Amino acid sequence: MAHPIIELKGIHYSYHSMHGETKALKDVSFGVKEGEFVAIVGPSGCGKSTLLSIIAGLLRPEEGTIVVNNPDGSLRYPRVGYMLQRDHLFEWRTVYQNVTLGLEINHMMTKERLSYVDQLLHDYGLEQFRDKRPSELSGGMKQRAALIRTLALGPQLLLLDEPFSALDYQTRLLVSADICRLIRQTKKTMIIITHDLSEAISLADRVIILSARPATVKKELPIRLTLPDDSLLAARHAPEFQDYFSQLWEVLTDEADQI
Repeated sequence: MAHPIIELKGIHYSYHSMHGETKALKDVSFGVKEGEFVAIVGPSGCGKSTLLSIIAGLLRPEEGTIVVNNPDGSLRYPRVGYMLQRDHLFEWRTVYQNVTLGLEINHMMTKERLSYVDQLLHDYGLEQFRDKRPSELSGGMKQRAALIRTLALGPQLLLLDEPFSALDYQTRLLVSADICRLIRQTKKTMIIITHDLSEAISLADRVIILSARPATVKKELPIRLTLPDDSLLAARHAPEFQDYFSQLWEVLTDEADQI
């Protein structure tokens, strides 16, 4: 059986201020396999974004370890791409200048990398908008541009913190399905935070449910849907969908009752 490429073991984290200590994470443990899509759900304010920041290396856990098992046997930490809730595109730069910003900062503007960016712009339907400004794009197109900027650096592990939450419902359905389909084609590993249980079931191979703060893992739910095709609509009409939704809802409402 394949080992997780990244494994969290007993992660604890607290925020400290003049007013005292706020415990955010308590003994969080789970692993993610190469090419797997994992969704993390939980009550608002439970520490989901804190957990993602720890995985990204932006925060250091107070206790616990993160174990790396690269397929090539090396011990280096996977290259991480972190996509936030807002697109954070710069209006004074064109779409192309925005999506190549990471390459520019990291002195990686090579012919191969720029060729990959051109391919991503084509795949994500933004090729004809490369010279436009962000204000000329729809919300969904901005999120696609933000993702291309993230992918341009060649991350092995993608962290998405509610990347579709700012979009209207219809756009969210279309963009999330399209983006995740394209990510799957690259065979990258992804962890996504979402409050939308239907989105979690539709997009993920496994859903991790966190408790209220301090967050710990309440349940891990593998998702196996019987699908006629790989569309988001098909996922939401799969015969197993409602049962998965009920299981997630039961755990989350039980957690809410204990707050």
